[in-house]
Amino acid sequence: MPPPRKRGTALRQQLAELRGPDVPAKALDARALAALAANPGCRRRAILDGAGVNKAALAGALGSPSAFGQSQFALTRGNAFEAKVKADGGAELLRLVHERLDRSAEPPAQARVPELTAIGPEGRTARTALALREATEAAGEWTLLDHPMLALDVAGSPAFLEPDAVVVHPDGTWTVVEIKSFPMLDGSADPAKVGAAARQAAVYVLALEQVAARLTQESAPAPEVRDRVLLVCPKDFSNLPTASAVDIRKQRAVTGRQLARLTRVQDIAETLPEGTCFDPARPAEELTAAVESVPATYAPECLAACELAFHCRDRSRAAGAVTSLGRSVRAELGGLTTVADVLAAARGEAGDAADPAVAALRRAAELRAEALSAMAPGATAPEAPACH
Repeated sequence: MPPPRKRGTALRQQLAELRGPDVPAKALDARALAALAANPGCRRRAILDGAGVNKAALAGALGSPSAFGQSQFALTRGNAFEAKVKADGGAELLRLVHERLDRSAEPPAQARVPELTAIGPEGRTARTALALREATEAAGEWTLLDHPMLALDVAGSPAFLEPDAVVVHPDGTWTVVEIKSFPMLDGSADPAKVGAAARQAAVYVLALEQVAARLTQESAPAPEVRDRVLLVCPKDFSNLPTASAVDIRKQRAVTGRQLARLTRVQDIAETLPEGTCFDPARPAEELTAAVESVPATYAPECLAACELAFHCRDRSRAAGAVTSLGRSVRAELGGLTTVADVLAAARGEAGDAADPAVAALRRAAELRAEALSAMAPGATAPEAPACH
């Protein structure tokens, strides 16, 4: 049994106590940070990610194991495609960057590919920062950083992130490159997958901006991190790479706000009951109570982004919450938050008739009743038009 949390203790200690004694923190990655931006109102995910809780282990202990994650086949296919894109010193990748983002620069006949290996994530982060500085100062050259390591401050702790690539242009600007294995058909890809990739790239852009700020000298401005990233995918049904420039300004703004909220995760922690702990080794009853003490904002989109989605879905359905029907439905229903409230409003048993949502529900109920009446046994079907 962990000792009770003391109010006012340091945030890091609070989060460690929430995680459980001797439980190592699960490092946040770009996918997890991007998923936060996709569901900004979920306090449960914010506190669990902020505390470094292993949500997959937690979901298993709650009896709702997660099926979230990529298949081994998809990972193998993605790694093979990435290797093809980066072959020959990244010649094809740099050609796509030049073609889609920087036609005014000299074509990349050759490029510098610095060695980024070092001991531990801190060492790799320092080596990446040094390589970015050297590439920025080497004006007129193209530089490809293959799997650099970036650090992003999240809730007072560094999250180590590894983008597929970062390109330094001859003018000293930096571009994030995302390589995905989903196809780009006739020049466009699945909008949902592109949106997820854009949110992930926005996390890398934020991390690069922190690196750029640290490299700023009195004699020179901070290097510019471009707000358009390069998304590289297979062309049609082949294994040939093609690319598209993706504007991530909106995703960057949303993700930045979410990370700012995470820095105030202590506010959420202070509202929890004394002794709250998310250690998967705890009894199921105590663990369930701990998880339920933090409000969640479930939506069907969580199934593709969060390990706790099945648990939250079951609770949302049991409570009759309209969020389980999707965010678009929830937005249309205004102040009606449960399915019971919706049905009562539609039957005229509750709700303000002047409320547009209530009025629309009642009209829909009337139309449904008319349709069912017309289909009842003995009802006269409308006469079909004559055919000539």
